[in-house]
Amino acid sequence: MTSRRLILGAIFCLIASISWGAMFPVAHVALAHIDPFYFSFLRYLVVGIILAIMLGLKEGKKAFRLEKRGLMLTFYGSMAFTVYNMCVFMGQHMAGESGPISASIMETMMPMISIAFLWITTKKAPPFFTIISIVIATLGAFLVSTRGDLSFFSNAAQNVFPLLFIFIGVVGWVIYSMGGSRYSDWSILRYSTLTCLLGSLVSFVIISIGTGIGVLNIPTLQQLGTIKYEMSFMILLPGLAALLCWNAGLKLLSPINGILFINFVPVTTFLIMALQGYHINMYELYGTLLIIFALVFNNFAGRRSHVLQPKVIKPQQMSA
Repeated sequence: MTSRRLILGAIFCLIASISWGAMFPVAHVALAHIDPFYFSFLRYLVVGIILAIMLGLKEGKKAFRLEKRGLMLTFYGSMAFTVYNMCVFMGQHMAGESGPISASIMETMMPMISIAFLWITTKKAPPFFTIISIVIATLGAFLVSTRGDLSFFSNAAQNVFPLLFIFIGVVGWVIYSMGGSRYSDWSILRYSTLTCLLGSLVSFVIISIGTGIGVLNIPTLQQLGTIKYEMSFMILLPGLAALLCWNAGLKLLSPINGILFINFVPVTTFLIMALQGYHINMYELYGTLLIIFALVFNNFAGRRSHVLQPKVIKPQQMSA
């Protein structure tokens, strides 16, 4: 893995993580006016349309062929654009004022969930230095998120259902992130577009059923007008740009390495609060430094491991 590839992958993952860190405070404003389910569906419906136009112009009609992968693409798409979005925003909305903080903290569980996911599916443990990096980065993210105040955990026990919804959503995004490696022969744009469209189709079925039985209400034009700026931000940055950057970054770094950057989500959330007058304490500062150290350490250890790995000489090379 070249240095240029590593740097580019890191930049992509960082852009995505920072975008998602900014989305929770913005979504908090929007969810005061619109149902989380319709909010999630409409957001990625527009993203899917934009992606479809981009894919059609760049790769043509043939790029929309599912190639007998429709079932799995629908599964991965529903994990990201239905399960993750609907569950996370539902949990955030249920949690009230603490929703953005709770959602951003739960994002930091993605690396640990990824390790468990890989252990179960491949029966192979990740490198020890990656596990150490994830532990350090997670510790840093929790320091940033809790500001060293452990009362967060006692309060979290009182909000088990919101946190459960967010946790289910986080698991869905991990599954989606890992699934991208199955489509290495496809472009990032193609995988992102098809999964987004199919996931949005699943979301449409869910909101149609919910609306039909009277559980959900179709948002009015006045409601949509009220959140037009928030929705525009959510579509263009945490939606379109972050999705493409995330999938591109994971392809360059590998899912288990790229997902480390998700720990920048709560850091970004708190930095936005700081710009709004929020005071950053020493726990948040130390936590940020721990996250940066973990990312640098994992990068350095990975490159050193690759350099020290003995080369396998094939029989035909020996005979030559």
